[in-house]
Amino acid sequence: MDINNLARPHPPDEIMEITGSNLFLPARELMSWIDWAYLDEDGPLFTEDHDHLPMGEIACLWTNAEYISKGRKIIGQADKPGAGNSWTSARSAYQLETWFGYAPPFLITLDALACAGMDNASFAALVDHELYHCAQATDRFGSPAFDDATGKPRYCMKGHDVEEFVGVVRRFGVEAAGERATDLVIAASQEPEIAPAELARSCGTCLRLVA
Repeated sequence: MDINNLARPHPPDEIMEITGSNLFLPARELMSWIDWAYLDEDGPLFTEDHDHLPMGEIACLWTNAEYISKGRKIIGQADKPGAGNSWTSARSAYQLETWFGYAPPFLITLDALACAGMDNASFAALVDHELYHCAQATDRFGSPAFDDATGKPRYCMKGHDVEEFVGVVRRFGVEAAGERATDLVIAASQEPEIAPAELARSCGTCLRLVA
């Protein structure tokens, strides 16, 4: 696949030109692009790993607000908006419904200034990275969990599979971590299928989940 010819959304001029104010703007064109590129079976970046994600419901925001965590500049973050009884939770839910017209199961926020300077491969990898954090919950048997009332998937946030294997591989070798870790090492030793990309540990969700 020629990643250089992949049409992708760009942050609006409005958020690029404003200085001195922190803006958060709904990124509806990015939401449509995710549906087409990643979630549609015919999409150029489709993977069955995201089969559990609902089309048309992953909400996205552009922001020009700088986010530094643990000394690192954060350029992307995925969240699962939660319901709560506090005014803070209610205010957040109200804002999301005002922006999008519904309560999204996941919200992806991207640094507009950083994304504007990214090549296509790095941008596509950043979005894919955040989507991998958006998971379907499992029941006590390890099977995909569904809401008893609606029948829809129950969602949760997750760290990446690599986090499960690092300690085991370090102490006992890759064979001890099982086939999935072996596949990870093999994949890492090969040329990328799409294009090389560097995210420089700039995902807010990763930092939060491993804190």
